[in-house]
Amino acid sequence: MFTTTTSKVSVALSLALSLAFSTSVFAEKSNEKLADKAEANKEEKWSVNQPQGVFKTANIDVTQGTWMNIDISPDGKTLVFDLLGDIYTLPIEGGEATPLMTDIAWQMQPRFSPDGKHIAFTSDEDGGDNLWIMKADGSDGKAVSNENFRLLNSPAWSPDGNYLIGRKHFTSGRSLGAGEVWLYHKTGGSGVKLTKRPNDQKDLGEPAFSPDGKYVYFSQDATPGKTFHYSKDSVKGIYKIKRMELETGEIKTIISGKGGAIRPTPSSDGKTLAFISRDDFQSNLYLYDLASGKQTLVYEGLERDMQETWAIHGVYPTMAWTPDNKGLVFWVDGKIHHLNIATKKAEVVPFHVKAEKKIQQALRFKQNLDQNDFDLKMLRDIEVSPNGKKAVFEALGHIYVQDLNNGKAKRLTKQKDHFEFNPSFSRDGKKITYVSWDDKKLGQVKVVSARGGKSRTITQEKGKYIEPSFSPDGKKVVYRKIHGGAIMNPDWGLNSGVYVVNSKGGKPSLVTNYGLQPHFANRSDRIYFTRNGKTPHFMRIDLDGQHEQKLYQGKFATEYKVSPDGNYLAFAERFNVFVTPLVERGEVINIGPSAKNLPVEKLSLRAGEGINWNSDSNEIYWSLGNELHQAKIDQLFSLTKKAQLDVDKPTAVITTQLGFNQKADVPSGTVVFTGGKVITMNGDQVFENGVVVVENNKIVSVGAKGDVKLPKAAKVIDITGKSIMPGLIDAHAHGSQGSSEIIPQQNWKNYAGLTFGVTTIHDPSNDTTEFFAASEMQKAGKIVAPRLFSTGAILYGATAAGLTSHVDKLDDAKFHIERLQKAGAFSVKSYNQPRRNQRQQFIQAAREAKMMVVPEGGSLLQHNLTMVIDGHTTLEHSIPTAEVYDDIKQLWSQSTMAYTPTLGVAYGGIWGENFWYDKTEVWRHPRLSKYVPSEILDPRSMRRTTAPDHHYNHVNVAKTAKVLNGKGIMVNAGGHGQREGLAMHWEMWMMAQGGMPPLEALATATINPAKTFGLDDNIGSIEVGKLADLIVVDGDISQDIRVSDKVIYTMINGRIYNAETMNEVGNYDNKRDKFYFEK
Repeated sequence: MFTTTTSKVSVALSLALSLAFSTSVFAEKSNEKLADKAEANKEEKWSVNQPQGVFKTANIDVTQGTWMNIDISPDGKTLVFDLLGDIYTLPIEGGEATPLMTDIAWQMQPRFSPDGKHIAFTSDEDGGDNLWIMKADGSDGKAVSNENFRLLNSPAWSPDGNYLIGRKHFTSGRSLGAGEVWLYHKTGGSGVKLTKRPNDQKDLGEPAFSPDGKYVYFSQDATPGKTFHYSKDSVKGIYKIKRMELETGEIKTIISGKGGAIRPTPSSDGKTLAFISRDDFQSNLYLYDLASGKQTLVYEGLERDMQETWAIHGVYPTMAWTPDNKGLVFWVDGKIHHLNIATKKAEVVPFHVKAEKKIQQALRFKQNLDQNDFDLKMLRDIEVSPNGKKAVFEALGHIYVQDLNNGKAKRLTKQKDHFEFNPSFSRDGKKITYVSWDDKKLGQVKVVSARGGKSRTITQEKGKYIEPSFSPDGKKVVYRKIHGGAIMNPDWGLNSGVYVVNSKGGKPSLVTNYGLQPHFANRSDRIYFTRNGKTPHFMRIDLDGQHEQKLYQGKFATEYKVSPDGNYLAFAERFNVFVTPLVERGEVINIGPSAKNLPVEKLSLRAGEGINWNSDSNEIYWSLGNELHQAKIDQLFSLTKKAQLDVDKPTAVITTQLGFNQKADVPSGTVVFTGGKVITMNGDQVFENGVVVVENNKIVSVGAKGDVKLPKAAKVIDITGKSIMPGLIDAHAHGSQGSSEIIPQQNWKNYAGLTFGVTTIHDPSNDTTEFFAASEMQKAGKIVAPRLFSTGAILYGATAAGLTSHVDKLDDAKFHIERLQKAGAFSVKSYNQPRRNQRQQFIQAAREAKMMVVPEGGSLLQHNLTMVIDGHTTLEHSIPTAEVYDDIKQLWSQSTMAYTPTLGVAYGGIWGENFWYDKTEVWRHPRLSKYVPSEILDPRSMRRTTAPDHHYNHVNVAKTAKVLNGKGIMVNAGGHGQREGLAMHWEMWMMAQGGMPPLEALATATINPAKTFGLDDNIGSIEVGKLADLIVVDGDISQDIRVSDKVIYTMINGRIYNAETMNEVGNYDNKRDKFYFEK
């Protein structure tokens, strides 16, 4: 039997064999050349199995598991399966499982070789997921593939036992990426591509050989379009099963249609293909007759597959035929099942696993919000005067000038009517140009003396202007005009582009329709600018619009700045600053840190942006937070002097601390809430007829009416028949805090949050400079908003200029942690970093910096579980499986990692937010429609699709959250920015749909996220000494969670607002201005 098959396989794989063998030999020679270097760096190599950190032992004792991949030995006597990243064998009859591999490294998807002597599997032991082989007893494990970015999983053997195929993962600008099937010889090599991904975002995987070796089966997301979308329609069918003929490369669709088709599993006789499809919302097991095309249902009630998710590790766990083709072994309901094909009856194969898992202590550090003052961190647009003596910058919405010789920062102007942004010196240092912003009057470009005083407006019409810059002769100013919209007034947003205007005022002229960061060099009739595209590029153009030319391009470049003399080009890439000689020619020049065509010098030891030059073009400045960095370049490109320099010695960098200490906004006066139900969220403590006393910004008394002495001269608010509770904390928020670095005076998104009682947000992905600028403005009382916390920009694992955060060693991780900490973050978001060692290094770097790490869950269960083991602060987004079993419950409950399932965008079915659009008239909500522009709210909410209730998988996710919460795992509510303010109430309501009683659901939006992010000393519950973040709700929310959106008062840091009007009341009488969309 095996001899005949081998002969056929040899023919079918002849081409692949020659290619793979030649590649393997080449790789072997290359590896020999690298051996000495690798040995030298051995001590520096990060070990997934021995990471740095703080560890504890988690004890696992289970007879059930979650999402277990299963295979059966060729003799039919032994099962092999994975559980919590370990691999076990088990007699076919069941019993005590024998561990083969139990490490911190994650091992999964075991598959027996055709002769039963080896097991292929996926492992991240060498850093990232690769294909491995070990002997059947678990010994002599070694990697077959050696990828560090295009990672591999889902191994399957060729029938002759000489090859493995696997799914190779490709990402581009979006981290979820696409798959290809690749073939590897069992001895190694760089592999041979079998299938080509049709685009960069649609999944393809679950490869399997036909028993004669002629074909490779696989499943593929075949929905229309080139981009991945969540909440796809599984009834119409998402995945198809396809088959590739190896000899010709021809690919045919085998199974498609209603319910989709996944996990192709051929029988050893080549007659039948087992697969999984859905009926309604239920995943079931089918057989497909390869001769007739007949489909037969053989088992109903599998676990819900992952067709709607991004399932790079397989849309359902592997299953296997018995050698006689009379049975199938698969996982469902936490158990291994053995199905008799003839009777369609399945029996449970019992197993018992007792193990110890080494896990890291989750990162969590206390934060202090009780501050009377604070040092500003987010200084933006720092620019040094041409003589190098002063710096100008924007902070808190105004422009400051500071002497670099221990000077004090002073306001450039004295006006209080509008915000000021984007300051820039004239070449002689006597003037400063900047832009203004007023929510009503919009913006202008202005010029003012560098000594201060009254400014002059140089533009003729209002608009949205940014990035002004003087010409060398001081007679012109170039700037950008951009569109409004979203959080900004869209009026006067026509005819955007780069313009030039006389510095004394006049009619502007359009230079080009699109460009970023326009500036002059040594000529007053020509500008340089950046233009985004697939690859960001640097360009020049004359002021009359002629001689436009692309000069440079860099894959990760985010900023370019030409020296005043026109001889050098400084640029920023991957958060570092570099300089190179400027060459202008007729064709584009590729430039980057490792460019060989021109000399490139790295200037920054740590991160930086905001490049500017001194007047002599021999010194460069850049900034990070409130730090100004400067470096001389006059010796870098000198032939005579260069020979005298130590080429390995970094350029000397001088760092100057800028900024000032700002008084925090703290109101004065006393407010008493009396007569309502006080839900403290301090355990189960509730006062039916209670009193809460707030003095300035702190809670000074709380208790039952009659037990609390009411202070004199207090503003008393009767809340009889109502509930008072802590303000809501959105643990996973999103939403703009600025637009092109302009912070509005009134951001309707923030007001929409406050009107619904959201007093604190944690945003795990936002523009770093915009967000932390707004955060400091809120702290100082310059804008009205919830408390604003964020990770800043994500630490991205995919390819995107300005986001990609590449990590090869611990110092790389420290670099990224530090740059975000200096901007104002206390947490960072590790976003789909492809390799396990990268994610571990971020954890260790954050631990040393006392920072927290929230990872993107990404619907990848296996990666999610490594995040538990490696000590992440939270898991963001839902576990993608329909159920979790004792293995996960036991593991997670022994960790302190929190869980923010974001039910509104829960994986595995229709998003939870769609339930509320379907079942309620969202556009009619009286509060929401007042604070969200109709052009944003109505198109999303009026005409909406509907579906049966059981297709809304968020209820299953919420049930799991309820179970995990009961195991001591902190579960948090996170609105994900899906519907401003209201989304947090949807989250609590969905928690209740999953079985949480009202107080437990309220905890997910108050005390739980406060504890998660170390804020619970100051907020999250109503306790004496805590900051006064409170909301009053009309009704008894402890009995009916659905009244939570009926917010009457919102108090943040002691300031109380009428939640309906968002006018400040109590001890103050401050009316808000109308939004641009209000009539």
